[in-house]
Amino acid sequence: MKTCQVGLAAVSVLAVLGCAGPTASGSVPAFTNPSGLAKPNGFSHVVEVPAGPTLYVAGQVARDQDGHVVGRGDMRAQAEQVFKNIRTALEARGATLADVVQLTCYLRDMSQLAAYREVRERVLGSNPRPASTLVGVSALSSEDFLLEVDVVAAPRR
Repeated sequence: MKTCQVGLAAVSVLAVLGCAGPTASGSVPAFTNPSGLAKPNGFSHVVEVPAGPTLYVAGQVARDQDGHVVGRGDMRAQAEQVFKNIRTALEARGATLADVVQLTCYLRDMSQLAAYREVRERVLGSNPRPASTLVGVSALSSEDFLLEVDVVAAPRR
């Protein structure tokens, strides 16, 4: 039996990913939606990640490279900036959005979910969808931010 020793903060990631180890397909993540679970809307229920490098990108908000807030009050503009920031972080380590295996979005106003999803679907393209969690929150680090997104990526090097 394989065991993992992790801190409490990693438990939620491991609940989705399990201990990284070889997948049935060999070297690339396997994205699965098992029968017995409801059909997901824009995400995969399970992502099995082969052993290899894993990137954890801290929660990104709608700040440009100079630290200025982008799109005050505009969910689409903020989501665009958030995914641009995530793309930049991943590319700095040789990864792309196609390498994202888990995504968590913290949304302040659930009535804006459709706008967020519209941007997410366009940005992620036709790649397999990462495992995903959406959390409604009452506040983020600034009243100017409408969402925050963090990701885990498994680059296919």
